[in-house]
Amino acid sequence: MRRGLRFVPLALLLAVVLELAVFVGVGRALGFGAAVLLVFAASLLGLVLLRREGMRAWRGFRSAAAAGQPPGGQVTDGLVGLAGALLLAVPGLVSGLVGVLLLVPPVRRLARVGVRRATERRVSSMVAGDLFGPRTVRVRQGAPQPQPQQPQPQQPVVVDGGRAIEGEIVEPGRH
Repeated sequence: MRRGLRFVPLALLLAVVLELAVFVGVGRALGFGAAVLLVFAASLLGLVLLRREGMRAWRGFRSAAAAGQPPGGQVTDGLVGLAGALLLAVPGLVSGLVGVLLLVPPVRRLARVGVRRATERRVSSMVAGDLFGPRTVRVRQGAPQPQPQQPQPQQPVVVDGGRAIEGEIVEPGRH
């Protein structure tokens, strides 16, 4: 089991406690009926957006695949949109707020970059290249870096005056 997975139950428990505390606070401020209506409206909006974001992600993936381009950008954008819509669909005021934030374009771009970086860290370079295309690297100009010294080529060892020696190569374990 990975180290981070053991904290998932604790994180879920804290999320539920936070949702309840915020709901009670909003219920006291606006009234219980208004708080329930707000949660219901956010969940309904999330369900509508879930379908829209899913279709948008699928169309983006198909168009990238048809154009022969790496689909990673469309996939990560779609995943962030789907996560935002799903968080909005889940009943709760805090999750709904996070979901709405993930659907706002500047926040969505930041989340997309984060998802891409996390994916590139977790998969091999070859898979990341297939998903996202070639990586771009920023090069800063500054003080010149010392160049590694090239090893001096060694002269081949001449055995028996340079005459050919007959022999047989035997791999270990095979006779």
